[in-house]
Amino acid sequence: MTVGEALRHGADRLEAAGSETPRLDAELLLGHAAGLTRADLYGDFARPLAAGETAAFASLLARRERHEPVAYILGEWGFRRLTLRTDARALIPRPETEIVVERCLDLLDGRDAPAVLDVGTGSGAIALAIADEHPGARVTATDASTDALVLARENAERTGLAITLERSDVLDAFPAGPWDLVVSNPPYVDPDDLLDLMPDVRDWEPHVALVGRGATEAVIDGAARTLAPGGALVLEVGEGQAERVARQLERAGYTDVRVTADLAGRDRVVEGTR
Repeated sequence: MTVGEALRHGADRLEAAGSETPRLDAELLLGHAAGLTRADLYGDFARPLAAGETAAFASLLARRERHEPVAYILGEWGFRRLTLRTDARALIPRPETEIVVERCLDLLDGRDAPAVLDVGTGSGAIALAIADEHPGARVTATDASTDALVLARENAERTGLAITLERSDVLDAFPAGPWDLVVSNPPYVDPDDLLDLMPDVRDWEPHVALVGRGATEAVIDGAARTLAPGGALVLEVGEGQAERVARQLERAGYTDVRVTADLAGRDRVVEGTR
């Protein structure tokens, strides 16, 4: 089987299994199995695969057919300028969350050494991206999950970026400030909507980081108590939630409340200033 034949075969299998991006998934998995970049795959389209490469690709395809996310299969995923370790200890960093980081960086512009708190850090993606792109920032990242914090620490070591990691459940207590910026991608999927999620998400990603009630409100209230004057709160919200969360910020006394859409045009980020 050549590289080209393997790509076509893999894409067909993944399309039949219900993948939304079967060709891309096949490219990433075959590249991983054969030690090639996506560009290299097309440069070596006619090259026969070695027996070991064929077997490795078949194994990866079987995992993807069970809807295991590609990021978990590969064990790493790109987020802004970073490549982070990814596994089932935390949510997969997503493109919409990169918009959260963009808003944080805009709000931190001109501050030399801002104190930043990332609530519910998961893999550490937001905290590490801010530390990477605003080198003076003093970033603290918290999570209720010990497993997630271990993963975030591994990613801090992997990237060589310095952040402070603390175990903290925002529903119980909020880290004392003052903070110049608080950012969070809290669990925002309503428990009643869990079964409606794609199986890649529903069956593989940690429910504690996906599903919950009250986390967004807890972050809004906690940040209101601990933000420095002029400090800002940035929240990722679920589809259809932005208007409601913006009203909550206004009722809690935040000003300059703003909603930003993600790359797909969905209102995804809500922010406000104290």
